[in-house]
Amino acid sequence: MVIDFIADYYRNVEKYPVRSQVEPGYLSKRLPESAPNNPEPIEKILQDVQEHIVPGITHWQSPNYFAYFPSSGSIAGILGEMLSTCFNVVGFNWMSSAAATELESIVMDWLGEMLTLPKPFLFSGNGGGVLQGTTCEAMLCTLVAARDQVLRNIGRENITKLVVYGSDQTHSAIQKAAQIAGINPNNFRAIRTTKSSLFGLTPDSLLSTIKSDVEAGLIPFFLCATIGTTSTTAVDPLGPLCKIAKKHSIWVHVDAAYGVEDADSFSLNAHKWFFTTLDCCCLWVKDPSALIKSLSTYPEYLRNKASESKLVVDYKDWQITLSRRFRSMKLWLVLRSYGVTNLRMFLRSHVKMAKTFEELVASDKRFEIVVPRNFALVCFRAVPSVLSLGKNKYKNLSASEAEQANEVTLGVIVKSKDQ
Repeated sequence: MVIDFIADYYRNVEKYPVRSQVEPGYLSKRLPESAPNNPEPIEKILQDVQEHIVPGITHWQSPNYFAYFPSSGSIAGILGEMLSTCFNVVGFNWMSSAAATELESIVMDWLGEMLTLPKPFLFSGNGGGVLQGTTCEAMLCTLVAARDQVLRNIGRENITKLVVYGSDQTHSAIQKAAQIAGINPNNFRAIRTTKSSLFGLTPDSLLSTIKSDVEAGLIPFFLCATIGTTSTTAVDPLGPLCKIAKKHSIWVHVDAAYGVEDADSFSLNAHKWFFTTLDCCCLWVKDPSALIKSLSTYPEYLRNKASESKLVVDYKDWQITLSRRFRSMKLWLVLRSYGVTNLRMFLRSHVKMAKTFEELVASDKRFEIVVPRNFALVCFRAVPSVLSLGKNKYKNLSASEAEQANEVTLGVIVKSKDQ
């Protein structure tokens, strides 16, 4: 019955309003104040799901959904999720479920090879990959590993001197990770970017910031570079940034939706553009021992011969939590159900559509491209006729005029949705 419910939902998903049409607190008015004392039939439960839950859902898988990362699921991903839930593996170490650990290691090498990652990121090159829940978790794990690497040499009492670097376009997850890891909030550097550099972090600005911090007696230790920022898909120049970082012994993590070069760690979310249901963040590191030294615990109840042999991977030591889900099952089904060729064609088709859309927008004088398209994201806005100021119409706009331009753009989007 649940399978039929899911099939019916997908058959009709485009008929629902994309965004939930309810007011805050709506559900407490519809559901009982306490759980039932006696069992209820699945028919009644599914009826309530349809009548009370579905109206409060924003339908991310609707073909009419155009925010954030739309339609990221697939039949293969859902089936893999179902198998994972069916087995309900708690795969914290190899002993707790060998297949869960070994499949994850294999799948991460498969995907790493598909992405043509450098050999040192793969298990076959003495690195390795792990499936985290989200980018926030991946960033926190790598930042903690980098932190402890430094503190083992300079003493833990010097944690207040550590500095984290990113740009003003870097995902806010890195700032949150720094806070959780105990980094002084004043030592987080969101270096300003400009349109002239297409909002990428320039080597000169990074180097000057590092020099100022070193002169002030601080210790640079972590840089988060980005290939495809959230706002504009800006690309940081990884090669030059990595060279600067290496001179100062800075760990470089790449938050990437679109690619990678030389770095210490690299993550991407398969649940955003790769047919895999939430949650599935792929993290690769060149030195797994750095993660293990920071994140490992080994109480008596987890001791076993396999772990002590050092011949197996215990993923509990690669992540924040102890317990972990069988995430590799759904990614494995996606890779096998579609195949590398079709997955590449899928990604390329999105980039091609974005290129076509960019050309159409650029040919229409009512709109302008705000930043050049790098991959599959097009940033544009409407040009109000009252603000037509020639070729560089937005170059010298006042704050109020720019706000008016944004309001007109929003109006166009809302009107398009209504139609």
